[in-house]
Order: sequence, then structure tokens, then C-alpha cells
Amino acid sequence: MPLGDMRTPLLSNSFDTPEESLPCDPGNPTVGILGSGDYSRSLAVRLVACGYRVVVGSRDPKHIATGQFPDGVQLLTQREAMVGTEKVVFAALYPEHYHTLVGLRDVLAGKVLVDVSNATKLNSGEPSNAERLAELFPESRVVKGFNVVSAWALQTGAHDGSRQVLISSDCPEAKRTVIQLARCMSFLAVDMGGLASSRHVEDAPLRLFPSWGGPLMVTFLLILFFYGYNFLRGVLMPYLSRGQNNFYQLPLETVNETLPAVALVILALVYLPGLWAAALQLVRGTKYSHFPGWLDHWMGRRKQLGLLSFLCAGLHAVYSMCLTLRKASQYRLLDAAYRQVKAGVEHSWEEPQVWRSDFYLSSGILGLGVLTLLAITSLPSVGNALSWREFTFVQSGLGYAALTLSIMHTLFFSWDFAFFSYAYPYYMPPTYLLALILPCLVLVGRLFLALPCLAFRLAKIRRGWESPCHHPPQTQEDTANGVLPRDLSGDV
Repeated sequence: MPLGDMRTPLLSNSFDTPEESLPCDPGNPTVGILGSGDYSRSLAVRLVACGYRVVVGSRDPKHIATGQFPDGVQLLTQREAMVGTEKVVFAALYPEHYHTLVGLRDVLAGKVLVDVSNATKLNSGEPSNAERLAELFPESRVVKGFNVVSAWALQTGAHDGSRQVLISSDCPEAKRTVIQLARCMSFLAVDMGGLASSRHVEDAPLRLFPSWGGPLMVTFLLILFFYGYNFLRGVLMPYLSRGQNNFYQLPLETVNETLPAVALVILALVYLPGLWAAALQLVRGTKYSHFPGWLDHWMGRRKQLGLLSFLCAGLHAVYSMCLTLRKASQYRLLDAAYRQVKAGVEHSWEEPQVWRSDFYLSSGILGLGVLTLLAITSLPSVGNALSWREFTFVQSGLGYAALTLSIMHTLFFSWDFAFFSYAYPYYMPPTYLLALILPCLVLVGRLFLALPCLAFRLAKIRRGWESPCHHPPQTQEDTANGVLPRDLSGDV
């Protein structure tokens, strides 16, 4: 290979012909940046690293300290910078200062003006910053983009190329230009449509875990319920009835009894909507009827619920390992040893209890291991490396395996304790018995759907077959015109 070919960048820097690879020399398109703040500096660093020439326009370039921008970046006045910019200009300043740029309308005419600002409050109902910028510069082609990318992400290099850049504009050509620029900067550009969608794009950075609200609320309510139930059953009622002081259990024991119950119920909630959806399809005899909105929303939050279940299970494992480190366990062990010596018992080995403890510990460890695998594969970087069949096997097949192992862990822990009357003080069942109800129903429902008669019918429905009651019988005219019934058309 000739030496000159080594100077060719791996990513094209051409805006109009992305298929071609242009050398990184001063003949490349010059990108302008209006503003000299932190975001402007980060943009300059990323653009220069990708081989672009950059000019920065400032109201007073003389007041910018030396070394704030990388070598090769020109610091000019706003007008001088815009005159030297060929096509793309980033407006890297706060929206309240947009009116100060009105004097640059003539030099910005015909250029792509990229608005990188964010909204100040959610769902304001007012025009977006990009729409206001388009009103101020009607002869420029305004594009909304890069607002969801932080200044830190711009400086971290190409390994952050999986970050999405949401782009919207009313000008298709300007949008293609910015999309190509984002790709050259190692970002994943996402076309969001016209400039009207910029309102949602600007709101995106202000939303705090938008898909986690419902799952977090469900988790909080479950923790509140089970913790309150354990407090009432094991602490408050013994104190009120017998004066027994068990309040020392609140920081550790009560929490450790709450966490596995919450983890088990949340894991059941991950797979319950899938069973519900399958039952609806079986009853309706078609896959073309929409699910209720609440069920669609529930199914869309299964990933978050699964991760929260994994969090509770992991905390339960840590709390369990710490139980033996506390003083209360040491005192109980000494008391048990004293009673054994006083009773003259030389060998306290109990075969059933040994089997019980080994079984429940082993199933618990295996269940947590499978849950860990589920949590890892839910990461986009891992899930994208799997085929759809592999991902389905892990999330569905191994998911039910994790649920089964978690149920076994609970059953081995309880052993036959639930069959004795002393397990129900104050007529209150043990916590694990309440936590097992929903998971057992989910597991039984899954086994029920695995019956050949139901599994075969469900497979046909999901491949496009419909019950005859959902479409009119085919007439001779339909047959003559070549119209197939839906169950034969193979609609996907």
C-alpha cells in the first residue's frame, strides 16, 4: 500500500458523499461552532479527533484562555467564524441568547444550523428551542440534534459510539448531512422525523428513568407490604401480647425476610403478563386483536422488573451471609450449645435437616446464578450479540428455570413447617407462604399452556391462523379474485 493511503481516515468526513473517503487535510468541510463554553470545547475535541477543521465563534475571542481548545481550532469572532464555515454550524449556547445572533442571518443563510439545547421543563406546551431558532433564521436549515449527548460523552472517544443521537428537521437534505456527521463522529444517529418532534427530543434528557417509574413503585409497595407484615407478625404482636422485645430484628432479620419474598413475587410478575397474553390469544382465537393498554405497558416493563428482582435476590444473598457475623447469632449459638451440654446430647446430627439445608442452599445459589445470567443478557451490548432464538431461550426458558429454582429454594427452606399450628401465630401465615402464591400460579399456568392441545393451537394462532368466528366465510367472488382467508395468507 502506498504511504499516501495511510493518511486516509477510516471514517468518511464528506457530508454529501458518505461512500467516499476523503483525506484529513484542510480541504475537508469546515464545521463552525457558535459559543465557547464547555459543550463547544467538547464538540471541538471530538470533531478535531475525527479529522475535521473547526472554527469557533465567540463574542470576545480574546478573553478565551489559551489551551482551552485543541490545537488547530480557530478562535474568531462570531461573524468571522460563520463566514469561514462551509456548511454545518452548531449553536452551542443557551436559548435565551439566540436573539443575539440575529445579526448573523446573512452569513447563516443556506447553512445547516444544529440546535443542541435542552428544554428547561417537561411538557411545557410551548414551541421547542429548535422551532424558535427556525423562526429567527428562516433562511437557514435548522436541525435538532446532539442534545442527548453529554459533553463528557463527546470527549470519551470512539468506544462510546453506541450512544444514540436523536435528530429531527423539516429539511431532509440537512437531516442527512447531520446524520452523516454523527456517524463520522462514531455515534448512532436516529431519525426522529420533522422539527415538530424536537419538543420530545428536548424533553428526553430531563426524564429521570422514564421506564422505571411503574416497576419501582411496585417494588416499593411490595417491600412496604412484606416488611410491614413481618414487623407486625414477628415484632409488634409478640411485644403487645407477651412483652417479648424483638425490635433488634428490624435492621437485619426483618429486611432479610422481606427481600426474598419481594424478589420472588417480582420475578413472577415478569412472566405473568406473557401468560395473560397467551390466554387472551387462545380465548380470542386470533393474534390480530390488540391487547389492553395496561397489558402492553406491563409487558414493556418486564426487563425493569427482572432487574429489580435480581437486585432484591442479590441483597438477600449478602444479608444471609452476614447473619452469622452479628452478635445475636453468636449468642443464640452459645445458648444452643449450652442447652445441648445440659441435656447430655453428644451427637446433634439430624439427617433430614442436613438434607434440607443443603437442598435449599443449592437451589438458592443456582437460582441466583441463573438470575445473574438473565440480568447480564438484558444489557444491550450482550443482548445484541445474541440471535432472537438465543435471546428468547435465555429470557424465557432460563427465566422459568430461575423461577422454578427460587420456588424450590423457598419450599426446601420451609420444609414441613407450614403444616404445624405454631407456624401461624395470631392466625398469620408465614411470609414465604404468601410469597409463594403468585409464583406457583405462574408456574402452573406455564405448565398448563405446555399441554399439546393448547401449545399447538397457540402456535397456529401466532403464525397467523384465526378462528372462523373472526372473519366472514369466503364467497365464490373472493375465490375468483384470488383472495385467501387470513389463516391461509400467512400474515406476519
